[in-house]
Amino acid sequence: MHAVASALGISVIVAQSDALFQLIKGLGAVYLVWLGFQAIRNSWNVPGTAHPTGSGAARGAFREGLITNVLNPKVAIFYIAFLPQFIDPADPVLAKSLLLAGIHNALSLIWLGGLVLVVAWGKGWIQRPRVQQTLSQVSGVLLIGLGLRLALESRQ
Repeated sequence: MHAVASALGISVIVAQSDALFQLIKGLGAVYLVWLGFQAIRNSWNVPGTAHPTGSGAARGAFREGLITNVLNPKVAIFYIAFLPQFIDPADPVLAKSLLLAGIHNALSLIWLGGLVLVVAWGKGWIQRPRVQQTLSQVSGVLLIGLGLRLALESRQ
């Protein structure tokens, strides 16, 4: 989404508008803190409690990741600063931007796919209730910390 917004020039508007940037940053900070509290709260569920699985869980995870990404103004800034370095003024800007974003996404999929394979290999260990509780608590604290840092960070 940010790559397309950058290619269309929308990210420049976000970068130039302090009010819009601060709004997106504030929403992102609140959302990260909320996710952190949810992770900590869920860590206290009784071990063995059924967790959502199937397409509903996948949709929820996708939605959570999408919202987190969209509410991260630094991704937009990254695309504004990064993509133009590889685009010649004579190139078709939209097509080249989308090509570069596609390459970035393909590399991300390869990396994350490898990460999924590693996690799947350690699935038995990760599914232990105590490990799940610890991971939820640690990730919750980290998300709250990142949200607070984002909220308190000044724009550079």
